[in-house]
Amino acid sequence: MPASAARDAVTGLEYAKQITAMESDRRTRSAFQTLVLSIAPPGGTLFDFGAGTGMDARFYAEHGLNVAAYDVDSNMCEFFSDYCRDFIKAGRVTLDCGGYREFLARKNPADGLDVDLVTSNFAPLNLIADLRELFAKFHALTGPDGKVLVSVLNPYFVGDMKYGWWWKNAFRLRREGHYSVQGSQGPIVRRRLAEFEAHSAPYFTLKRVFPGLPPIWARNSSGVVASRGARYAWLCTIRCLFMFLLFEKSKSGQQRNA
Repeated sequence: MPASAARDAVTGLEYAKQITAMESDRRTRSAFQTLVLSIAPPGGTLFDFGAGTGMDARFYAEHGLNVAAYDVDSNMCEFFSDYCRDFIKAGRVTLDCGGYREFLARKNPADGLDVDLVTSNFAPLNLIADLRELFAKFHALTGPDGKVLVSVLNPYFVGDMKYGWWWKNAFRLRREGHYSVQGSQGPIVRRRLAEFEAHSAPYFTLKRVFPGLPPIWARNSSGVVASRGARYAWLCTIRCLFMFLLFEKSKSGQQRNA
């Protein structure tokens, strides 16, 4: 979605219209949703972080999953509550809305259920400065075999190389592992895969990297096993604005909290 459109997205309805207007956004959402269904156990419980208008949450509920969701934006939550009203009434979808620090401090927004899969679509993690405490929260939410699947902005996207800000920050990405640019909602942080690996530890381990496109568009739709090719995993994503990262709960993190 263009930055100018994002600045005008002041309500959930306006955002919903904008995020579905572009074919590339629709394809990206479909690819992420399809991947979620292939990973989540049938009838399992999802936690949707940065759930926005509830488009994904409703899709997951329609496919038999139970969904607990969180978003910080009250406008998004208002739209979400109306859009998913029937599933909320049936107890299939729950929504937590409030400050981010409050979210981290609360015991469990998922009503004590062990979450099978945490999802986060369209790059909420790029708005988070400290990923370590967020992954610690995901660890607390998930069961012993919990997983995390996130869609993040791809710092290696060739389409961004036409912009001066990309070249200005390319050295910082290589040297520091990340860089940030100012967005409509605050700094947007782009990170190398190695930084995601480091910041998810010791709670989770990066397992696979997927291009953010449907299988018919992506050459490596099955993703790359991070442990075998972490240095080159980014190559499968260069044609994509987004990349999808799958993390699995690590035993070291479980022992640490035991």
